[in-house]
Amino acid sequence: MISSLFRTFTLSGLLLSILALAACVQVPVEGGASSASMNSNQVRYTPRADLPTASDDSEVRRRARIRLELAATYYAKGQFTTALDEVKQAESIDPRLAATHEMRALIYDALGDAGRAESAYRQALDLEPSNGSVMHNYAWFLCNQSRFAEADGLFERALRFPQSMDASRTWLARGVCQMRAGLFAEAEKSLLSAYEINTANPATAYNLASVLLRRGELDRARFYIRRVNNVQEQVTAESLWLAARIEHRLGNLEARNELGAQMRSRFPNARETTAFELGRFDD
Repeated sequence: MISSLFRTFTLSGLLLSILALAACVQVPVEGGASSASMNSNQVRYTPRADLPTASDDSEVRRRARIRLELAATYYAKGQFTTALDEVKQAESIDPRLAATHEMRALIYDALGDAGRAESAYRQALDLEPSNGSVMHNYAWFLCNQSRFAEADGLFERALRFPQSMDASRTWLARGVCQMRAGLFAEAEKSLLSAYEINTANPATAYNLASVLLRRGELDRARFYIRRVNNVQEQVTAESLWLAARIEHRLGNLEARNELGAQMRSRFPNARETTAFELGRFDD
């Protein structure tokens, strides 16, 4: 279920993350009397700066972004070598674009080169220390390396910068990582935070049901997995199997067997269907 519904990277997420927020602080204009000696009618402030957008880019950066967009497209298609070639061209145009190094990290991770992936993530963060997208993807990389404490720290940092990353996705990724680490109480809190932001994400509901099953919160687990299975387009062998395991634990054998029948009908060759037939409800 995590593999089919949960992704740590989207093209829009990456391409939006390259816009860093400018500082928007009002300060007194230099010169003249000090603010302590001026009344409210005499104090002047600089206007708040606009947030940077693509139209603020230099011609060089726009060219680099075009290459980066091509790289992201090839990455999404699984054409990693071609994507890497586009990243190299983007970097030759503008080596200080953090999103280029983030894309390079994602590609190297997909190619199984963890060392180069981590180096690229670190370079991206050196260029943009407040880039929440880089922190999010780097944290997920660390989670996949079973470096759970480091990952959790980066997820926490990423959540301080929701303008560059969808916070619900970061809470979801953090919750899944905490589950992997065996921190089920913490995982429940993170997944509930993700669910409060976006109730429509089936990956959040699925993983929340899974952690609640582990914690023995069976009625609550049933509620969330039904939110997934009530939408036909979201139903998978994994979601039906989780629902069947919950009903089994609740002692509702009729509902369990109905779910099993759906699994046989819709996903006859799935490993979850095989597990159901073998009665491995507590594995």
